[in-house]
Amino acid sequence: MVEDRSRPRRRSNSNPGQSPFRRAIGFLTRRYNIDSLDNRNEEWTGWIARWAGRVVVPYHRGQVRGIDAVPEGPCLFVGNHNGGAVNQDTLILFHALCNRYGIGAVPYGLGHEVVLKLPVFHQLFVPGGAVRASHHNAERLLGAGRKVLVYPGGDLDNFRPFRHRHRIVFGGRRGYIRLALRARVPILPVVATGAHSTFVVLDDMRWLARLMRTNRWARTKAWPLILSLPWGITLGPLPFHFPLPAKITVEILKPIRFPRYGEKAAGDDSYVKSCADEVEAAMQTALSRLAEA
Repeated sequence: MVEDRSRPRRRSNSNPGQSPFRRAIGFLTRRYNIDSLDNRNEEWTGWIARWAGRVVVPYHRGQVRGIDAVPEGPCLFVGNHNGGAVNQDTLILFHALCNRYGIGAVPYGLGHEVVLKLPVFHQLFVPGGAVRASHHNAERLLGAGRKVLVYPGGDLDNFRPFRHRHRIVFGGRRGYIRLALRARVPILPVVATGAHSTFVVLDDMRWLARLMRTNRWARTKAWPLILSLPWGITLGPLPFHFPLPAKITVEILKPIRFPRYGEKAAGDDSYVKSCADEVEAAMQTALSRLAEA
């Protein structure tokens, strides 16, 4: 069983006489229950947001528009996924939210199970508010009045070819709509441009992913061919890379509230599709406008 340490101790106070090496080993070996809602450490989350403001924002000339559109109470942030495992646009968004509203406005993130279990990623993301992506976890967070961030396109959006960098690629995935309807919360679309230019996806290689059956053992439908620093050309998802200095702009759109909510609405396939079409159309319009600016 994975141990659940809901409130990690501050490294600086845990053992003043401990060497930096031992503290680093302790940090890198710490394990969390990725389904627990109690892992988030506000001190750590705040540090990440401040670090993003000092490093990521100036490096990418990051800008967040529409910050005043964030509603009070629970809501579902819905974004387009960019840049592989190095999500610079997410860090820029988190910094802006923390700076404007405080740590409470920084959403919990629904993360890919495989990524959240990777060493380093596990220790960095989980205490920052990442949980395993599932409707159960999301509904518990929203029910507790939290804000939640989801990237419905997942691997298909995150590894879309560079030539499609200005497209919203959700691949027909509409679970996020059913989630919002069941939880009775508004959807807050978030669109980013530039972040998908921090590396170059030459092709998503979906045909190879199907041949290798990666969806079974890696839970991904893409096995991308990527050009990045410092690796050059590689095949398959990268755990990390050095992001190219692309200018990143993030825009928060107005909240979308639907006419009907509840379990019955979530079970109506045609209604769910119409809601998804509305969200994706709004996001695509915004992304196309940002790309032309």
